[in-house]
Amino acid sequence: MEVVLTVFALLFLLFIGLGAYATVKAVGAAKRGVDRTIAQARRTVEDHTLRAKSFAQPGPAGEIAQLRLALRTSMRATQDALHAGAAEDESLKESLGLFERLSTHGHELDADLRRLESEPDRATLAAHLPALRGRTERITKSADALRWAVRDRARRFADDDLGSLSSQIDIEADALRHWTRAGSFPAPPQRDARTDGPAERQHGTDSHAAEEPAPQAITSPPPRPAHPWQKKPRPESTT
Repeated sequence: MEVVLTVFALLFLLFIGLGAYATVKAVGAAKRGVDRTIAQARRTVEDHTLRAKSFAQPGPAGEIAQLRLALRTSMRATQDALHAGAAEDESLKESLGLFERLSTHGHELDADLRRLESEPDRATLAAHLPALRGRTERITKSADALRWAVRDRARRFADDDLGSLSSQIDIEADALRHWTRAGSFPAPPQRDARTDGPAERQHGTDSHAAEEPAPQAITSPPPRPAHPWQKKPRPESTT
C-alpha cells in the first residue's frame, strides 16, 4: 500500500512539474511575442519620424535623418534576407557572421547620428556630415551587396531546379507518347492476283479450296424417337 501511495505521489509531483514547465514556456513565448511586437512598433514609429524629419527639416539636420533612415532600411532588409535564406541554405552561415560584424559598425554609426540630431550648432553638423555620409555609404553598399548576392543565389538555385524539372518532364512526356497496343500484329502484305501467273493462281485456288471445309450432303432428318405417352397415328381410310 505504501508503494502505491509513493507512486501516486511521484506522479502527482511529476504532473505539477510538467505543468509548471509548460506554464513558464508559454509565458516566455508570450513575452517574446510581446517584445517583438513592441520592438517592431517602435521601429515603425522611428522610421516614420525620421522620414518626416528628412522632409520637414532642411539643411544638416534633415540630411542626418536621411542617413539614419537609409542605414536602418538597408540593414533591416539585408538581415531579413539572410535569415530567410539561412533557413534553407546552410552555406549562408558565414554570410550571417559577416553581417553581424557589419551590424556592429552600423549600430555605432546610428548612435553617432542619433547624438548629432540634437546638436544645436549647425556648423559642427556641417563639418561632420562628409565623414558620416561616407561611413553610411560604405555600410549600406556592403549590406546591399550581401543582400543582392543572397537573392541572386536563391534565384539561381530556383532556375537550376526549374530547368532540371523541365528536362525530366520532357523525358517523361516522350516516354508516355511511345505506347504499343497489346496483341496487335502487322497485317500480311496483299498480293495482286492480276500479276500472278497461271501456276500461282492455281496454287492459290487449291490452297483456298483446301482451307475451306467440304460441303455436307443433304440428308433426310432422322426419325423422331417415340415416347410412350404419344398416341399412334391413325391409318388413312381407303374407302
